[in-house]
Amino acid sequence: MNPHAKLLSSVSLMLGTTITISSNHWMMAWTGLEINTLAIIPLISKPHHPRAIEAAIKYFLVQAAASALVLFSSLTNAWFTGQWDITQLNHPTSCLLLTTAIAMKLGLVPFHFWFPEVLQGSSLITALLLSTVMKLPPITILLLTSHSLNPTLLITMAIASAALGGWMGLNQTQLRKILAFSSISHLGWMTIIMTYNPKLTLLTFYLYSLITTTVFLTLTKTKTLKLSTMMTSWTKIPILNATFMLTLLSLAGLPPLTGFLPKWLIIQELTKQELTTAATIITMLSLLSLFFYLRLAYYSTITLPPNSTNHMKQWHINKPTNTTIAILASLSTLLLPLSPMILTTI
Repeated sequence: MNPHAKLLSSVSLMLGTTITISSNHWMMAWTGLEINTLAIIPLISKPHHPRAIEAAIKYFLVQAAASALVLFSSLTNAWFTGQWDITQLNHPTSCLLLTTAIAMKLGLVPFHFWFPEVLQGSSLITALLLSTVMKLPPITILLLTSHSLNPTLLITMAIASAALGGWMGLNQTQLRKILAFSSISHLGWMTIIMTYNPKLTLLTFYLYSLITTTVFLTLTKTKTLKLSTMMTSWTKIPILNATFMLTLLSLAGLPPLTGFLPKWLIIQELTKQELTTAATIITMLSLLSLFFYLRLAYYSTITLPPNSTNHMKQWHINKPTNTTIAILASLSTLLLPLSPMILTTI
């Protein structure tokens, strides 16, 4: 890709995100979302492969439909209430339309269909952007309007997302698809607590982004795209693979790793709000996700491939591991003891 085009896309991505998360007016938020969509499409279609082009078209169509719904929702609200302020979303139809639009943008069930396909057609770095940076503007809009949205609808969508994310990830062999279903499952955890404690949703998103960034950068470093090549990647950088296993277990939400913190706080908050049934169901559904995280951890570090494997042994890389990955991996696994300090910020 031309460096100038890459720079333009990257700057537009940051600009679109900044405009959306800092705006009070619906039109400005919508403009930011549009800039974001147009900036990421060249990055998705960059490999000039039929699958990448297909992913870019799917992404564009879904995001265009979601943006039209955001615009329609804000116009309906302005028509009936005379308010263009994002926090003043009071009309019931507008609330329902906005929930649908944001669910499409994020990839929440039942509007999840595009997300695994788009991630599978993208490169690892673009998939990382789609899983983290591109989710920040819609989550911010959801955060600003959370007091107006229907809690029952959000809880239903959240539980369905956690169920589908865990269930569909079980039989996948492609790592990008596994991480896509992992993202859908985590979005369920973020959405379920949205109307009760929006700051906790934001904390969950930050920690999820941190751990997912570590996973994607590690996969990029070892050039691993599917489970069969993951079994032989330990020969390249053994230390990195060992920390990768811990990062995956942190993403699964196992104590005493960082990923346990948001799940623990969400379950605690749901219990305080007398939603013990919802807390129990979503906790049980996270066991489905835990299965495929454990399988990934097992493949990456614990198993040795059989001798009849079709893959050649990889050359050991003597280059030192990237400092960024080392710092991110440490944060992804060791933040739980700092939870009292983190809790003072929310």
